[in-house]
Amino acid sequence: MTYKNRSYANRGMHLERIIDMANNKYRNAGVAEVNKIPTPVQIIEDFGRTIKGRKEKATWVDYCGIYKGTALIFDAKQISGTNFPLANLEKHQYNLLKSWAEKGAVAFLIVYFSKYDKYYYLPFATLKWAMERAESGGRKSIAYDEFEKMGQEVKSKDGYTLHYLEAI
Repeated sequence: MTYKNRSYANRGMHLERIIDMANNKYRNAGVAEVNKIPTPVQIIEDFGRTIKGRKEKATWVDYCGIYKGTALIFDAKQISGTNFPLANLEKHQYNLLKSWAEKGAVAFLIVYFSKYDKYYYLPFATLKWAMERAESGGRKSIAYDEFEKMGQEVKSKDGYTLHYLEAI
């Protein structure tokens, strides 16, 4: 009998692995320096070579870096359904993206729709539009067809597992 893992613990790990591989290639090629921001861990006990700890609530987005002299900041989200619930992006993450975008950084989301096996680059301006629509009583998610119209599909190309910088 096969059991399906219903845990959310590893949700998004596929997307993060793909992005990390692309970031390593960007770094090695001298194209960009983009790093994963680790989730903070509170150490509970120290046993010398091993520690016992717990993850703290993340206060940042997933990635930050620089490309062609411009700061980049983005979050990666993996979705199994047909729309991206705006509630999947925490308020502090949205505010951080907004703050950096206002200061000239390229802020965006990379969203993987596992149902369609497609990756999308969503610029902050589109995310902001969707958030404002939700705050004024409109739709609380971004539909897949809106990603097709307002986002940009990103694919594997030129040896990159996910050539997302091409969308910038």
